[in-house]
Parts: sequence; structure tokens; C-alpha cells
Amino acid sequence: MDAPTPRTQIRRHPERGAYDLEVVRAILDEALICHLAYVADGGSPRVIPTIHTRIDDTLYLHGSAASRTMRAATAGLEVAVVATIVDGLVLARSAAKHSMNYRSVVVYGIARQVTDPGERLEVARSIVEHVVPGRSEHVRMPNDSENRETTMLAVTLTEASAKIRTGPPIDDEGDLASAVWAGVVPVSLATGVPEPDGEPRDLPEHVATYRRPGGTP
Repeated sequence: MDAPTPRTQIRRHPERGAYDLEVVRAILDEALICHLAYVADGGSPRVIPTIHTRIDDTLYLHGSAASRTMRAATAGLEVAVVATIVDGLVLARSAAKHSMNYRSVVVYGIARQVTDPGERLEVARSIVEHVVPGRSEHVRMPNDSENRETTMLAVTLTEASAKIRTGPPIDDEGDLASAVWAGVVPVSLATGVPEPDGEPRDLPEHVATYRRPGGTP
């Protein structure tokens, strides 16, 4: 990733901007979903949530081949991808100073359709691993019919940036004497007890011990 571009330069709270590729990678790897956006013919915006994965410095997305967004993006369309992790609710003494602690990434680029069978298989395995590490060793990979029903897109991380907020609320000096409680309520994505589908199978270790990064046991 090069220096910030006019689109990735953080202007609102620039102190929260991060352009280190390692930071961008880490946020994308931890975030469970992202949102893919583009501008359709006629200037109408489109955005959809989707599961993603990262292999080296390429972000991969996948969705139904019948999706209007995925079909449009296969034609070399310029897209924007956003992933966000909420880490805390920032409660201030005034309504205007409330905020959230978060880590987010924005990626801009030209979407490339993934058609090579070998690359598609690698991406399919990586997507499964992104959701539940260790799972790809136990499940069947997509067959020809499923591959035809699925579109995979690739966007390089050449133009990307992260924005991160941490810490307590920043109240106005005049509000500090208020009796209102202020602080941060931590937020994390936690997994619950696995629920079987009804078929008698032993619970595999990779599912029994699974925790999202940042989640609570």
C-alpha cells in the first residue's frame, strides 16, 4: 500500500488515521463481514453485506452470481469496501460527545472477477477459514454447480486506509463537574454454545473451542 490517496486520506480526526498495511490486514482479518458498494448506471448507489477473506494483499469477496451488485462488479467496476469492528460504547456527559471506539478499514479499487479454478479453490478454503479456523479441513469444497452459482471478486489493498478510535469520552471542560456518569462500555463479538442440526455427530474440537478474535470465552 502506497501513501494515502485523496480518497483514503483521513481528514475528520486525522489523528485516528492509520495507513500501515499491517493494521489494515489485521482489521480485515478480524472483521467477520464487510460491505461492498458501487455506483450503478444512472448514478444510483448500491451496497451489500458479504463475507470476505484476505490472501496476502488481496481482498476477496463472494456472493450469488444472481446478485445485481456482483454481476455489475465483474465488469471491472470501481468499488469501495468497508469493514468495521465496534470495540466500545463511549458514553459522555453530553449527548453530542457520545461516540464509539472502533476499528475500520476502507478499500477502493477495481474489482477483478476470479475465474481460475485453482484460485477459486484457494479463496473458498480461505473464506471458510476466515469464518471458523480449521473448518476447511472437514468440509466439502464447492462443486461445479455451486461454483457456477457463486461469483468471487478480488480487490487489491493498494488504496486502503484504517481509522481507529480508542479511549474515554472527550467532554467539554464545562461538563466535567456534571454528576452524569461517563466512560466506556466494552463491546465484543462473542460466540455461544454450538447448536447441532439434529444429526448425531461428535462436536469437533475446532467448533467446540472456537472464539472470534476479541470475543469472550
